[in-house]
Amino acid sequence: MGVDALESRGLIRLVAELARAWLLDSAAPLWSSRGRLENGLFAERLPLLGAPDDVPYRVFVQARHVYSFAEIGRMGWNGPWPELLDQTVSLILANARRGDGFFVNSLTAQGDVYDARADLYVQAFVLLAFSAAGEALGRIDLFDEAERLARLIHAQWSRRHGGYFEGEIVGGAIRRQNPHMHLLEAYLELSRASGRTYFSDAADRIATLCRDRFLDRETGALLEYFLEDWTPVPGDNGKTVEPGHCFEWAWLFERAAHEGWSDGTHLSDALTAFGRQKGIDSARGIVMNEVLLDGTPRNSNARLWPQAERLKAAIARSRRITDAQEFQEILDAATGLSKYLRMDLPGLWRDKLNTDGRWVEEPAPGSSLYHITCSYAELAKEFRQND
Repeated sequence: MGVDALESRGLIRLVAELARAWLLDSAAPLWSSRGRLENGLFAERLPLLGAPDDVPYRVFVQARHVYSFAEIGRMGWNGPWPELLDQTVSLILANARRGDGFFVNSLTAQGDVYDARADLYVQAFVLLAFSAAGEALGRIDLFDEAERLARLIHAQWSRRHGGYFEGEIVGGAIRRQNPHMHLLEAYLELSRASGRTYFSDAADRIATLCRDRFLDRETGALLEYFLEDWTPVPGDNGKTVEPGHCFEWAWLFERAAHEGWSDGTHLSDALTAFGRQKGIDSARGIVMNEVLLDGTPRNSNARLWPQAERLKAAIARSRRITDAQEFQEILDAATGLSKYLRMDLPGLWRDKLNTDGRWVEEPAPGSSLYHITCSYAELAKEFRQND
C-alpha cells in the first residue's frame, strides 16, 4: 500500500467516525422516538416538524427498519434496540402474515391489513428482517420462519425460465431483476447468520441467474426489465440501466466471491466499471438514476439510494484492491451521500435531487434508512480508528 493509499485510508477513518456518529447520535434516537408508533410500527416517512403522517405502512419498510436497528445495535448504540426489534418483528409475524404464509403489502397505523396483496419484493425484505433480528436477538425461531417462507416462495412462485413470480402487485407481463437482487441479499445474510445450506444454495441459484440472464454481454451492465424468458423487453426499457443497481449487485458479488463463488469478482469489476464510467455525473458528484446501455442519460435526477450503493461497492472492493484510486472512490461516494443528509434536523435526509440542483421538498422516506445504515455500517466495520 503506497503513501497516497495510507493517507486516503486515514481520511476514510475520519469519515467512518462521522458516519457512525450520525447514525448513533442523530438518526437512531430520532427514528426510535418521533419516528415510531407505540404499537411497534416505524414511520413510513417523517417530516421536519410534527408526527408521522397517516399513510399506509408498507411491510417492506418495517422490515428494513428492523434490519437497520439490528445493525445500529451491533455498532454500539446504547438505546433499546433489542426491544424495538422484538416488538416490530412480533407485529409483522402476528399482523402481516396471510393464511397462505405470504406477507401482505401494507398495514394501517393501527396494525390492521391495508393492502393484502403479496409481492416478491416484500417477501425478500421480510427474509432480511428475520435474518437480522434472528442473529441480533439470538432467536433461532426466526431462522426457522425465514426457511419456511423461502421454501414457500420456491414451491409456489418458481418460474420455468428461472427466478420467481413477482407477486400480485406488478403482474407478470414484465419481469424485473430488482426483487431477485434483494432475495440474493437476504439469502447471503441468512446463510452467514444461520449456517444453513438451504440459504447458501438459494443464493447460488440467484447469483447464477443474474450472471446468465440479467447482464448485457457487451457492456457488463445490469439490465432491469425482461420478458418471461429473461430476454430484454423491446425499446429503451430493454436498454435501461440503473447505475445504483450495478453498484448494488457489485457489492453482492463481492460478498458471494468471499463465500467462494468463483464468478463474483469479475462480475463485480464489470458492473463497477460501467457504473463509474457511465452513471456518475461528475459535475454534481452523484450517481444518476438511469442511463441507456450506450451511456446516454435517461433520467439525470439522482435519488439518495444509488449514492449509498456506490459507497457499499467501493468499500467491498477495497478489501481486495488496496490502492489510492479505490480509496478515493470511497471518499467521493461518501461525499456524494453526505449531501443528502445536510438537514436542519440531523437524522433526516432528502431523497431526490433534480438535474438543476434543486431538492424535492418532501418528508424523509423511512425506506432510505436501510440504504444509509448498510453503507455506514460497512464503512465503520472496515475502517475503524484503531485498525
